[in-house]
Amino acid sequence: MCLILFAWQTRADYPLILAANRDEFYCRPTLPLAPWQDAPDIIGGRDLAAGGGWLACHADGRFAAVTNVRQGLQPLANAKSRGQLITNYFKNNQQPHEFIEKIEHESYDGFNLLLGSRQALYYTSNRNNVPPEPLRPGIYGLSNHRLDTPWPKVVTAKQAFTAALDTLPTPEPFFQLLANRSSAPDQDLPQTGIPLAVERMLSAIFITSPDYGTRASTLLLAHRDGHFSMVERSFGTNGEALGDAVATTAPLMSQRRNQKPA
Repeated sequence: MCLILFAWQTRADYPLILAANRDEFYCRPTLPLAPWQDAPDIIGGRDLAAGGGWLACHADGRFAAVTNVRQGLQPLANAKSRGQLITNYFKNNQQPHEFIEKIEHESYDGFNLLLGSRQALYYTSNRNNVPPEPLRPGIYGLSNHRLDTPWPKVVTAKQAFTAALDTLPTPEPFFQLLANRSSAPDQDLPQTGIPLAVERMLSAIFITSPDYGTRASTLLLAHRDGHFSMVERSFGTNGEALGDAVATTAPLMSQRRNQKPA
């Protein structure tokens, strides 16, 4: 996942609104948005190479998303998959602050991690020294550097995302902003230790190339009754559209009504 725009507790009807692009090599095997076969309470895409995820939510009201941090550093030998952070968060049945305290930061290449529950949303990273704290209500942008780093793609997408919030529940404006293939001017590009041509390619909100690019665009809504709804648009080589997938979790109030007394 390489670009995430989200609004946290800015509206009563949708406590969390999130639009994101996942960028990855086209050859990496992936399952599209759906309930996870081995954990049906989790909905999201699935990385078949390492078994983890990049953006998913749980029927109990928890949410998680991860991006890489781009710094031009050599990958760690025997690094754990960053997507496993998503899997472990849900399967350990922990709240965000509990899980964050137990992450072995040195075992992973650079990551940004968003972990949420119905009560709180946390941002953490193993590439900064800022203690994780609950995020305040607001609108945020996250790419492959720290939260709200003003890279051109983050600034442009965040502005479009803010405007799209007024169109809810219509999803199309969010997919339109995520489909922007314009590259940033060279003078505005960040310097992250990679070649200029690659930096230029990665500056687009929607990335295309013969072997790497945006694989999925996703809109996630957390509803007031506690359930999530997700729409994912998948893409192949050079941005070829492959179709949409939709998934939802059950409302938390409905789950409580259906629970049997102990």
